Amino acid sequence: MSVARLSTGDNNRESKRPKRGNSLVLGFSNEDKIGTIQPHDDALVVTLRIGGFDLKRVLIDQGSAVEVMYPDLYKGHNLKPEDLMVYDSLLVSFEGKTVTPRGQIRLPIQTRSNVVEVNFIVVNAYSPYTAIVARPWLHALRAISSSLHQKVKYLSEGRVEEIMGN
Repeated sequence: MSVARLSTGDNNRESKRPKRGNSLVLGFSNEDKIGTIQPHDDALVVTLRIGGFDLKRVLIDQGSAVEVMYPDLYKGHNLKPEDLMVYDSLLVSFEGKTVTPRGQIRLPIQTRSNVVEVNFIVVNAYSPYTAIVARPWLHALRAISSSLHQKVKYLSEGRVEEIMGN
């Protein structure tokens, strides 16, 4: 079982309150697999509220150090090149190809009452995802994720909150 112990406080989210006097535990157990088809090799893909819009097909990628925005999201937010800040590092795609980013933009990601602002690197490349959220977002939210359990868990207002994969 993956566990992070922390003391303390929608449509596809659930909440669990701790008993009095207990510290909250962020972790996953076999109970968290209920509702998933096992075994599976599915990526963790969720719906998140990014920049004020509920966006489907957002990949949670613990292996990535940057958040990435693809053309559908860029166009859907009516962003223009002048909205972007300079980002001059190259990225490597899933296929191993070098990708030159168009720039970066800072947008909020809302999960219930929590709002975390992250820098999205905007790329002009095909992806089945609208965006990738990565370690910077997970760490800022103090969250843990599990593709096996198809969930992200984090603390909010004295509760363990869950975002379920879809």
